[in-house]
Amino acid sequence: MPRSIARRKTKKSVARRFKVTATGKILRRKPGLRHLASSKSSKRKRKLGKTGQVHETMVDRIKDCLPFA
Repeated sequence: MPRSIARRKTKKSVARRFKVTATGKILRRKPGLRHLASSKSSKRKRKLGKTGQVHETMVDRIKDCLPFA
């Protein structure tokens, strides 16, 4: 018997790439550290290693892909 309420699945690729904090902010990894790192300064590599916050224009799209977050 089918359910009356449609169930939504989590997009697993989005779940691996993003983390939702307790206050509802979405964190992401910064790109640009996987290769060609020798030409980048230590300061630049150090900043790329930290997490960044997702821009407010993208938050709704990511939260649609994470229905249980």
